[in-house]
Parts: sequence; structure tokens; C-alpha cells
Amino acid sequence: MEDSPNIGPITRIDHGDHGEYRAHPADSHFIGRLTWVQKDGVRTAEHTLVPKEIGGRGIAGELVKALIADAREQGFRIDPECSYVAAQFKRHPEWADLRA
Repeated sequence: MEDSPNIGPITRIDHGDHGEYRAHPADSHFIGRLTWVQKDGVRTAEHTLVPKEIGGRGIAGELVKALIADAREQGFRIDPECSYVAAQFKRHPEWADLRA
């Protein structure tokens, strides 16, 4: 995935029925995460967690964009259980086709 100067690379951890996206800025030991579980072709975005020490860099938004990109590429839909992900769906009506 693309590397952003203030965020670092977004990495994907996929255990089949659950996983997460991680952002680990090079200048910090803190990690931002977006966790998910999958059932019947739908990924439920459970939590977006960005420690305050690395907040304000756009990390949460980049984690959601990585989830969206994978949904488009891999053909799954998203249930935005996480309030942050739900808010991003409202801000991006072009993602409506990916919402479960």
C-alpha cells in the first residue's frame, strides 16, 4: 500500500475471518489500527484506534481508505459498525455501493 510521509505504510493483517489495517509512523512506536471481522462476504469495521500520541495526522482516514480500496479490489462489502467508519461513509457518498 502507499506510503504517506506522516503516516508510514498501511499494512494489512488478514486472518481470513478477521484482521486489521495498521499504520506505524516511522517517528513513533505507536500504531493506528482499524479492526474488522468478516462473515458472508461482509467485513464489519469494528474499531478505529489511533493513540493521541500520533493523532492529527490523518491516520484514521488513511486506514479507512485502505479498507475501501481493498473492498473495491476484492469485492467485499462493509458494515461500518465503528462510528468513525460510519461517519466517513456519510462524507463519501461515492462509497455507498460498498456499504452492506
